[in-house]
Amino acid sequence: MSELVVVTQHDHWAVIRLARAAKRNALNREMRTALRTHLEALKPHARVIVLTGTDAVFCAGLDLKEREAEKAAGQADTAGDEALELNVSMREHPAVFIAAQNGLALGAGVTLVNSCDLAIAADSASFGCPEIGFATYASMAGPTTQQTVQRRRAAWLLLTAERIDAATAERWGLVNEVVAAAQLDARATELAERIAQFDPVALREVKQALNRIPTEITGWRAGMEYGQSVNDAIRRETTAAAQGLAHFAQGGRNPGQG
Repeated sequence: MSELVVVTQHDHWAVIRLARAAKRNALNREMRTALRTHLEALKPHARVIVLTGTDAVFCAGLDLKEREAEKAAGQADTAGDEALELNVSMREHPAVFIAAQNGLALGAGVTLVNSCDLAIAADSASFGCPEIGFATYASMAGPTTQQTVQRRRAAWLLLTAERIDAATAERWGLVNEVVAAAQLDARATELAERIAQFDPVALREVKQALNRIPTEITGWRAGMEYGQSVNDAIRRETTAAAQGLAHFAQGGRNPGQG
């Protein structure tokens, strides 16, 4: 297995660390393949996956030098398709993803953050979409950012190529929370352990509901009806909901209250 992607497994959760710091964690073919392999292997084990980087960099995007070298050698340009499938596999994965953004995220690195369900950033982190400088639309970071934040905020990233800091990213809604860099791993661990205690079927179905509303289901009534169907699906697969409600009715504590 590639040494450029390091996985550490815990009780019902795991950390995936991008470990190509010398190249600013630029996603080359080896890393893209390793990430897909690890994600598939973690499906039966991890309810939560924390994605983070190394040193001062989260991910500086795709490895453009490798991509151009492969094209010059006459190889098919599949980097974009591979990156797209990687991010789709994160969204469709049953685990909840937490981005622990330790530093710089550019282009495809921003896409990775956007593809996670939750995102925490170190106060030293920054975000940028430099693609317009290459006369290119950020084909993955663009759409995923546009589906995450208001149009003018997405336009700033896509049209100016200027980077924004972590505080701005939090204000815009790209990340949930900003913490001191020294506290990032501890905070990610705290969240992962908290979420990993919940029922895996419920986590999977709630994640899919987050994916579908409002991108696919937009009506007020349609949303609530879909919400009922989500709970029906959960109850068909697990008795956790019935057990939890019965326990609560008898004076027990709701585990979601911490």
